[in-house]
Amino acid sequence: MIAFHPNLFVRVEELTGPRAPQPSPLQSGFSPDRLYRVLGVYNASESSDAFFILPNDRDEMWFICQRHLRFGALVETSAHHLPYLHAQASD
Repeated sequence: MIAFHPNLFVRVEELTGPRAPQPSPLQSGFSPDRLYRVLGVYNASESSDAFFILPNDRDEMWFICQRHLRFGALVETSAHHLPYLHAQASD
């Protein structure tokens, strides 16, 4: 495990193309209109990628490559999902 902030939320900005990491989050129950609480981070020794453990919209647990993710917010809440307001991102 890698240390991370307990109130960290990320948003999905899925990479596409032949070299995009799998799984594809937007095809696995995630939405670009939500923020997801980071439950854990794992870095396999044979890879330079880190995998974030996130609950999707169906409350399934997924390991998603950091290349599909962007910082969302630091929020003290018990929620696992938050709405992502695009207007806030451009401020």
